[in-house]
Amino acid sequence: MATHTTPQHRGVVMTGDDGDEGRKAFYILIEARPGRQDEVLQMLRDIRDCVEDEPATGPWYAVRHSPTTFAIFETFPDIAGRDAHVAGGGGDIFRDVARMNHLLIRPAHVQKVDVLLSKQVFT
Repeated sequence: MATHTTPQHRGVVMTGDDGDEGRKAFYILIEARPGRQDEVLQMLRDIRDCVEDEPATGPWYAVRHSPTTFAIFETFPDIAGRDAHVAGGGGDIFRDVARMNHLLIRPAHVQKVDVLLSKQVFT
């Protein structure tokens, strides 16, 4: 008797380089499995709760591209701040491969990027 299994993935893939010292960010693209969008929203809330207590995590945004595609843009003053975030609770959420496979159709794509320019406040 054949059983249907959901293809598994490694949960997260990281691309990009550390580059020169300076302000850093992650741009994370997340695609929910159909019907799992509300659970992905909860995951985003869980990640935001983690970053609330991280002194080196600056502006943090979760956005929605489409009904099943989400992203996170989070900023750090330097490479050490970004590394501390990865070692913390937000990183723990992405290291939960079983949860990532349950929620996401493919690994979350974490892209290391440099912050070139910013506007820090709303006017």
